[in-house]
Amino acid sequence: MHLYNLTLQSPTAICGAPALGNFSGVRQQEIVVSRGTRLELLRPDPNTGKVTSVLTQDVFGVIRSLASFRLTGGTKDYVIVASDSGRIVVLEYDPKANVFNKLHQETFGKSGTRRIVPGQYLATDPKGRAVMISAVEKAKLVYILNRDAAANLTISSPLEAHKSHAIIHHIIGVDVGFDNPMFAALEVDYSESDQDPTGEAFNNAEKMLTFYELDLGLNHVVRKWSEPTDNRANLLVQVPGGRSGNTGDFDGPSGVLICCEDHIIWRDMDSPQHRVPIPRRDNPLADPNRGIIIVATVMHKMRGAFFFLLQSEEGDLYKVTLEHETIKNADSDDAYVEVKSLKIKYFDTVPVASGLCILKSGYLFVASEFGNHYLYQFQKLGDDDDEPEWSSSNFPQNGMADPHAALAAAYFRPRPLENLLLQDEMESLDPIIDAKVLNFFNTDTPQIFAACGRGARSTFRTLRHGLDVEETVSSDLPGIPNAVWTTKLREDDPHDSYIILSFVNGTLVLSIGETIEEVSDTGFLSSAPTLAVQQIGADALLQVHPHGIRHVLADKRVNEWKVPAGKTIVAATTNKRQVVAALSSAELVYFELDLEGQLNEYQDRKPMGSTVLAMSVGPVPPGRQRTPYLAVGCEDQTVRVVSLDPESTLETISIQALTAAPSAICIADMIDASIDRNNPTMFVNIGLSNGILLRTVLDPINGQLTDTRTRFLGSRPIRLISVPVHGSPSILALSSRSWLNYTYQNLLHFTPLILSEPLDHAWSFSAELCPEGLIGISGSVLRIFQIPKLGSKLKQDSIPLSFTPRKMAVHPQHRLIYLVESDHRVLSPEEAQKRLSEMEKQGKKVPPGVLDLPPAIFGRPKAEAGKWASCVRILDPVNGTSVFDIALDNNEAAFSIAVVPFTGLNNEYLLAVGTASDTFTEIDDVPLALLAFQGRLLAGVGNALRIYDIGKKKLLRKCENKAFPSAIVTLTTQGSRIMVGDMQESVFYVTYKQSSNRLLIFADDTSPRWITSHTMVDYETFAAGDKFGNVFINRLDRSISSQVDEDPTGAGILAEKGFLMGAAHKTKLLAIYHVGDVVTSIQKVSMVAGGREILLYTGLHGTIGTLVPLVSKEDVDFITTLEQHLRGENQSLIGRDMLSYRGYYTPVKAVVDGDLCERFALLPPARQSAIAGELDRTVGEVLKKLESLRVSSSGF
Repeated sequence: MHLYNLTLQSPTAICGAPALGNFSGVRQQEIVVSRGTRLELLRPDPNTGKVTSVLTQDVFGVIRSLASFRLTGGTKDYVIVASDSGRIVVLEYDPKANVFNKLHQETFGKSGTRRIVPGQYLATDPKGRAVMISAVEKAKLVYILNRDAAANLTISSPLEAHKSHAIIHHIIGVDVGFDNPMFAALEVDYSESDQDPTGEAFNNAEKMLTFYELDLGLNHVVRKWSEPTDNRANLLVQVPGGRSGNTGDFDGPSGVLICCEDHIIWRDMDSPQHRVPIPRRDNPLADPNRGIIIVATVMHKMRGAFFFLLQSEEGDLYKVTLEHETIKNADSDDAYVEVKSLKIKYFDTVPVASGLCILKSGYLFVASEFGNHYLYQFQKLGDDDDEPEWSSSNFPQNGMADPHAALAAAYFRPRPLENLLLQDEMESLDPIIDAKVLNFFNTDTPQIFAACGRGARSTFRTLRHGLDVEETVSSDLPGIPNAVWTTKLREDDPHDSYIILSFVNGTLVLSIGETIEEVSDTGFLSSAPTLAVQQIGADALLQVHPHGIRHVLADKRVNEWKVPAGKTIVAATTNKRQVVAALSSAELVYFELDLEGQLNEYQDRKPMGSTVLAMSVGPVPPGRQRTPYLAVGCEDQTVRVVSLDPESTLETISIQALTAAPSAICIADMIDASIDRNNPTMFVNIGLSNGILLRTVLDPINGQLTDTRTRFLGSRPIRLISVPVHGSPSILALSSRSWLNYTYQNLLHFTPLILSEPLDHAWSFSAELCPEGLIGISGSVLRIFQIPKLGSKLKQDSIPLSFTPRKMAVHPQHRLIYLVESDHRVLSPEEAQKRLSEMEKQGKKVPPGVLDLPPAIFGRPKAEAGKWASCVRILDPVNGTSVFDIALDNNEAAFSIAVVPFTGLNNEYLLAVGTASDTFTEIDDVPLALLAFQGRLLAGVGNALRIYDIGKKKLLRKCENKAFPSAIVTLTTQGSRIMVGDMQESVFYVTYKQSSNRLLIFADDTSPRWITSHTMVDYETFAAGDKFGNVFINRLDRSISSQVDEDPTGAGILAEKGFLMGAAHKTKLLAIYHVGDVVTSIQKVSMVAGGREILLYTGLHGTIGTLVPLVSKEDVDFITTLEQHLRGENQSLIGRDMLSYRGYYTPVKAVVDGDLCERFALLPPARQSAIAGELDRTVGEVLKKLESLRVSSSGF
């Protein structure tokens, strides 16, 4: 067995704090985020308030932290990445090639995520002079950043700042202006705790705030200052300091903010400290003893001022300011900054973030810890509102009278957004808890149904392959048109003026203004159908109809060319300067616009010898008079390329035979970096009457057709229309489904559109309210729509949930999904209301509207440990609704679910739910896995596997096996065989012997694996994922399998002696591969109608991937050889060894890295040719094979 791994949806989680900067070197801020195993560059548009993904690059490793820096006097920011490669890497973004380039790579330690190998923390000097990289324990290294004589970035050898027996909690660069760079660290020394068996030293251990100074003159790092601080400190925040280069005034007091549990401290060397409490919500249901910690911070500098936004673990944002003044020495020019007070106030509430960024254009980017990411716009800075503000000056000795005593609690009332306005939302599947692949919509491809999220922000998402479409207008027409066009009146008009609809017996022209209405004075012929419309020259219009061509000038004068008697025009194609018409006599008539704006017919007509069915001429290249090629499709199943060059006008240059008659042709110049990354490639797209699309490259020099790719689009003849999408030329291909061929991040993509009805014809549409839209007709309905985002090929429809989803089950007959949800330390709405009622009865004052705030934003009230909130929900994904839900009371939490047809009830379907606490059937452990089995219920209860049957009042235990090591988490079955996934010990093979009523273990794995999900590939084989991000496939020998099935009572199995402290038989490892994400579900499905079965898996971070079986030895040899070449060629961005990454815990076996193979398209042409030559293929054949593997298996 050999498999090919492909990622369909890259991880959507943002891990750690993003890096903000001007990475393109232009005056526009961008954000670099880590997606765990990928780097992504995001560009928020300050005009539209939308975030676009500019570049996503796989690093083939784990990104631990990243930071941006700018050299002093520079205009461009760089990215520093710390990873599991044991190397520090400096990256530069190249906007022309749209790639990250590696400038420096310095090795300092072993690979892997280890305690004492630096990489967990990264801090840069605010002036871009140095960077500190730190491990969790002991090790800290400092690198000096500079530029050489040629202005190139340089990086020094590492300088050590280690401290043995120290646990590091956080590091930050201290802003000291242009003094020696300084870094602050939160450290705990555990040397005494290690030696003290009583534990007293551990309880007395102090957390230290330590300042490390890099002496640029002596080129070494010294511990300049170290003092104890609050033991619950968890984060440091940089405070502006140093003198401003313009005025010479101080930017701020320098030092750091220390975020502790329940309070914030400002601290600097030899300066009085200031401390304020963190305000907490005024909620009578909240536990007053529960501490509040800060999880995300951001500092923003404005001209002459700065402020901080700190976010608590509940999502509340606090605005923190420092009131300070510059004290000048009367006797000298010396001056220092004195802090008068530290102030804090409630600002707004947003989802809990892993990182925050404030842009100079007035936006706040929230990289959510779970769920979608958001871009907010600042409406105001919260200076003039009525929110109470707490200041350190209001407390004795600025809050430091007793540093160990808690400050008086501060309370605020949470409220909807006032200072921020939501502008954009980036969809994220993180975390996917469970998923199923089903075809509820009866389409060509199945849908993925995913239970995502955490807590009250959880969602159930329906994922459909295709681009999301936003429909703005849908209007019924008086008849059924066969085509639609839009046109401008003048070449330099910003928007379209007319909509032209062609019917069987006439043409309707509508004008676009404040309203859309019919007009009749356009010069167009309304009594005949239209074949083509074009805004031609500077200010003229052109209409082609079956009996002639009308050239409408700007003053409404009409020049008409009439078809010779007895003939009609059957097809036409136009651009800004050229018109070609095909007559019913199989002749081509060619017209060209002269410099005076007159349309002139070429003297000769070209006989084609067969009826012309479709034609296309490309757009006129900039600075040229004409495009040199015309493509003509004829009834004799050929496409001819005809020259329009003045020296060889209407001569046939090349010909391509087809398998069916062509129905449409479209020539388009599109960027495809796999062919040419600098210039657009001319493609000839040929749609056939049998629903197959051919895409061929047209050589611009000699007009030859090369590198043909085919794709099946649907059952109807194809229509092709060239349209601009997001400013780039794209092609709409219309069949029984509507598809879009477009360029995204310099690569060509082909994706269906998610529409309620397939389009019959379409065209581009530009109006003031919809500048980048499309207009289409579907039957007698006119639709105006736009495609908002090209980045995701999966359209997501969400249904909100109440708590964290745990497991889902599908009804076998109805299109319904059953879901169990549960959360720990959370009050359910019913329990919260009950507690409030009790408080009111006791006469306690309850503030109004405590429970009115939406839980999806503000979360649910927190409860004490051991308290659960849970429910069972029925979902209808087709209609996107939650049909019914049952809240579980008595502190009961649901963890598993199954739909079971019980034989004792004439196969009536019942819903079995496994819960903890007071369950309906009392059992002694938590049932984490349930499954229907031979008309009864199979349950994994703790470490026991049991079979239950339905009784008159409750479930009856019929059979049990308690020989499993830890806890049963997954179950699958086929016939009488059961595969049991153990939490820590991989998968067990179990057989049920009905005659003796026994569940017998007869095979297991040789390696212990922490199973998260598994599925049966066939009767002897399973595929599973573990919690460390590996996917593996094991198989049992067929002879053993047959021997077990032939044993009627299981006596032979019982008599066999165990092997390696387990079952008598062991499974053999066929394949293993590290995907870099915790696999939460894995299934054997077919994603394409008539396509091969594949393994589709989902990951915790929002990853969706497939494992495709390679069916021929030729494919295996080709793909594995290509992968070997690319491993040596395509070095990881972070310096990780690709083979060791994919074999993180166990050497990779029998799986090819498809994501790496697809990077072949981005190699320089010379290297592509060299590798293709080694494979005895052309570059086009290699690319075609890679595309075929992806499309034929997944449709993506």
